[in-house]
Amino acid sequence: QVQLVESGGGLVQPGGSLRLSCAASERILSFNAMGWYRQAPGKQRESVTIIRSDGRTAYVDSVKGRFTISRDNAMNTVYLQMNSLKPEDTAVYYCYASITGLSDYWGQGTQVTVSS
Repeated sequence: QVQLVESGGGLVQPGGSLRLSCAASERILSFNAMGWYRQAPGKQRESVTIIRSDGRTAYVDSVKGRFTISRDNAMNTVYLQMNSLKPEDTAVYYCYASITGLSDYWGQGTQVTVSS
């Protein structure tokens, strides 16, 4: 029954910024963790960032200092602010949410393309 609806992807020039949104159909505090994965063509899907229910965050090394995950509990929405974008950031980005030991949920993915 849980749905994750993503928005904000698109085409941006190197050095530009995008903000992705993930709106959940359930209170996001119901989840132990939410975050973002990405997958580029021919590559494995990787975890980009996570935010836990207590607010702790973690990032893959390649995006540290450039990406920021945040949440709006009242709006049941998680955001990914992406600054100083590089061509290697080009990928399909997926929102996810988890209830530890019970279930995982995924968004449909949104394309981010960084190109001149």
